Amino acid sequence: MKKIIQFSVNYPITILMIVLAVILLGTISFQRLGMDLFPDLNNPRIFVELKAGERPPEEIEKQYVKNIEAQAIRQKNAVQVSSVSRVGSARITIEYAWDTNMNEAYLDIQKTLTDYKQNTDIDELTLSQHDPNAEPIILLGFSHPQITDMNELRKVAESYIQNELIRLEGIADVRIMGYEEKEVVVETNDYLLEAYNITPSTLANRIKEYNNNVTGGSLTEMGTKYIIKGVSEFGSVEDIAGVIVTYGDPNQSEEATGTGASTDRVPVFLKDVADIRLRNKEPDNIVHVNGERCMGLAVYKETQFNTVRAVNEFLLTLDTIRNALPGYELTIIQNKGDFIREAIDDVKYTALAGIFLAVIVLFVFLRRICVTAIISVAIPVSIIATFNLVCFKGLTLNIMTIGGLALGAGMLVDNAIVVMENIFRNLESGLSPKEAAILGTSQVSGAITASTITTIVVFLPIVYLHGSSGELFKEQAWTVAFSLFSSLIVAILVMPMLSARFLKNTGNRLNRGRSIRINRYGGFLKGALRMRWVIIAAAIAIAAGAVQLIPVVGSEFIPKTDSNEFTVELKLPEGTELFRTESTVAGIERSIESVLGDNIKTLYSIVGPSTEIGGQTGLIFEDENTATIKVILKEDHVLSTDAVSVHISNILDTVPDLEAHV
Repeated sequence: MKKIIQFSVNYPITILMIVLAVILLGTISFQRLGMDLFPDLNNPRIFVELKAGERPPEEIEKQYVKNIEAQAIRQKNAVQVSSVSRVGSARITIEYAWDTNMNEAYLDIQKTLTDYKQNTDIDELTLSQHDPNAEPIILLGFSHPQITDMNELRKVAESYIQNELIRLEGIADVRIMGYEEKEVVVETNDYLLEAYNITPSTLANRIKEYNNNVTGGSLTEMGTKYIIKGVSEFGSVEDIAGVIVTYGDPNQSEEATGTGASTDRVPVFLKDVADIRLRNKEPDNIVHVNGERCMGLAVYKETQFNTVRAVNEFLLTLDTIRNALPGYELTIIQNKGDFIREAIDDVKYTALAGIFLAVIVLFVFLRRICVTAIISVAIPVSIIATFNLVCFKGLTLNIMTIGGLALGAGMLVDNAIVVMENIFRNLESGLSPKEAAILGTSQVSGAITASTITTIVVFLPIVYLHGSSGELFKEQAWTVAFSLFSSLIVAILVMPMLSARFLKNTGNRLNRGRSIRINRYGGFLKGALRMRWVIIAAAIAIAAGAVQLIPVVGSEFIPKTDSNEFTVELKLPEGTELFRTESTVAGIERSIESVLGDNIKTLYSIVGPSTEIGGQTGLIFEDENTATIKVILKEDHVLSTDAVSVHISNILDTVPDLEAHV
């Protein structure tokens, strides 16, 4: 170890180049780090959702769910399978062990359920994974004061807004909610159908036969080959109305009114026996912003991409979109980037405050600006070096990793203080700065190495924990270990080099400015050693009292935050129609507005099946009887969190047959 220290003192330019290289790489690594609220959690769940017409739950369970459950439980590392069956649909939840590679598990279950996807009786079979970080980073409300047709808004959103946003760097997907689509409605006249001996199934087959693109082979002419295709898809309602459903007149027999072509028969068109018109389909869900019907746009970012950077790119493009669509209103309901930025800034400012206080305390006790400045260099260099290791490990900047840096901020200067104090002591003893740097560092190098390794050993085993706690605190453990390792390298290589270059032995002036020494501490220790059994008994009593306080203090997974946003999850009785749920939600919104008044900034609700917002995203089986209301208060609101929760709970208690969670 002494030779390494001598090398750092004798070759300061080499050490300086190494430090500058670490700073350069650390700066690049910091710019490439993703930024999120929480670490990338590996939630070991896969959801299988199927839809099969209007079959009753018992039939859904008997025909499909039981077989899927039997195959799912045989998957590798599958520990539990549960399901919920409803009219025409079901959801099967497959839970795996925490150390399972979920990408492999997803592919395995996808191969296993291939036969079900090919089953014509199943309308839809989808597989999905629950990822807490896969929630939308931006939630928008899209409306126009003069346009109430959700189909017209959908066209604008799909043809322009969605295409513009998906092209942005970091934006993976834009999903539209609350939209409606046009559908062709064919209402038949039963008397006319009976007169022409036509059944509804015959009409459906005729429409299907006419609405086809048929390949007609190929044709070669003059050495050029042409592909022949018969284009016969409907382009308008008039095309559908012109479909020939039969020939003849009502007085002819069924055999005479066959579909064979005949010049003396009169064609009967679809418009002769039915009324054809366009109308909007019933929506899957309904979105309201401040009580007005609109559409919702959920913007998702790419995995591992910096959330704050993606949000900034989005906001720049949003201004361009607003200028290109005059009259249309794009309201930002939720901006996850702002929340993440505020949360990380709070942790960052706490870490900077801790570093600043550490430097102040150093100056108070050492009483030398030069010595304090040398020690202070260890903090930023160690943090920047930590960014390199965090980037190479594939971690992200989140409240856990930055919290790890804040936690290690005080520890970062421990090694530097020990080294500098010993160098300073040797310097006061009359050694030259170079000799004091080499001897002082070598004397304590073994001690600081053992101390650093001991602390790392305390934190590092957290990375082997399983379950949600292990997934959450793993990155913090790595960050603390990396920062402590960086501080050890800085203390052994950088501190002696800086001390030999900048500390000067000024003789008597050095002795007049000795660092603070607490002389009475030795006397206190002597007295404590004479009453050792009293000290031991006091320590045991304090520990026992702390154990008794645990039930009083309580425990929770994540601490509560005082936010200006509230999410209300609602569930009406099974079978409640979408528009009935909408009317109930509208009444609740009016009650919330009357109680909270001017404190409300935005009131956003989505009625029907959607997992875009809510506290249990992906974990509840939503349908037409469910809804979510997001209440966003103004920044200067005067209500407390508890008071708002009580007000909203009192409103919900007045609605019969309602299950609600705030």
